[in-house]
Amino acid sequence: MSAPILYESHSHTPLCGHAVGEPEDYAAVAEARGLKGIIITCHCPLPDGFAAGVRMAPEQFDDYVAMVARARAAFAGRVDVRLGLESDFYPGVEPWLEKLHARVPLHHVLGSVHYQMRDYRARFYRGDLAAYQELYYEHLALSAESGLFDTLAHPDLIKNEAPARWNFGAVRPHVERALDRIAATGVAMELNTSGVLKALPEMNPSPAQLVLMRERGIPVVLGADAHMPGRVADGYVSALGLLQAAGYADVSFFLDRKRQTIPITAALESLR
Repeated sequence: MSAPILYESHSHTPLCGHAVGEPEDYAAVAEARGLKGIIITCHCPLPDGFAAGVRMAPEQFDDYVAMVARARAAFAGRVDVRLGLESDFYPGVEPWLEKLHARVPLHHVLGSVHYQMRDYRARFYRGDLAAYQELYYEHLALSAESGLFDTLAHPDLIKNEAPARWNFGAVRPHVERALDRIAATGVAMELNTSGVLKALPEMNPSPAQLVLMRERGIPVVLGADAHMPGRVADGYVSALGLLQAAGYADVSFFLDRKRQTIPITAALESLR
């Protein structure tokens, strides 16, 4: 086992209303599992009450910043706790996010298209599953092109809309067009280990999409999407194996919104 080098890049706080445990609890698990650090990336506030039940309110943002700062101080010299954000993308939200992201220094900003949210569905779902899947990938590409994000989170989440009817071969042309556009931006994409807990139980994205991403040179960041402390770094050994199987040699994380890259072999050796 080598010295800690890897970060958990996707974790939450109780402010989102559907996570448990304080940032200190998450940091303690990160330490136990051999991580160098953890980036807290709770669900951002959005305008006009959009999906308000599953995220912090705008007036809680300063509380969130203080919460992460408290954990950073408590674990100084043990685990590198950093402030990040998971921000939802949909066309029209860009000015709000630009101002939000500029309020405080952030280390990692995840961009998410949450197709399952009631307010998102009300705007964009028209009863056509195939069209909804295509729109999901269009919005992923637009999110990368917005310049607002470092990494695109769980980037095939839409497969859980109707798992029994998910046909990657049918949607692949839309995926490839989106990935071409994403690759041109330099934005990373996440391998999210929490996908194994979803309706279609495999990581997000699938091995098939990972190969398409690798062919285009798209960097990959690991995230457990931890909504409870015990999920920190969960499945990372399996995820790193999936990356290797897809042809990746390196894995990435962000600090100061700058991408850091480490060999997968070194990352595996460092985990407990």
